[in-house]
Amino acid sequence: MAQRTANPRERDAQLLLRAAARFTAVQNTEPFDRKAAREAATFNRKLWTIFLSSVMRAENPLDAETKANLRRIALFSLNRSSRIEINPEAAGMTALISINRNVAEGLKN
Repeated sequence: MAQRTANPRERDAQLLLRAAARFTAVQNTEPFDRKAAREAATFNRKLWTIFLSSVMRAENPLDAETKANLRRIALFSLNRSSRIEINPEAAGMTALISINRNVAEGLKN
């Protein structure tokens, strides 16, 4: 039985979409689940920490402008995720959902 392994870009896109889905699920929960919000934010923060680490490596083949843009996005995502971990609120998740979906879409192309 053949096993299909996703390439790194596909895997990263899937992880970003999973993080976005977790935030969306929390936003749509009544009453708002603060514990689930923290867990989603922690997952997202860990994911973006890995992405930032990868972008910062000297051997990363991306051009300087793309690296700079990804660093800014990563730092925003890390900051926002940390704020949600400290003080969970649904409104703070909207930007992260959008960022994760947009970056995932870019990785697919």
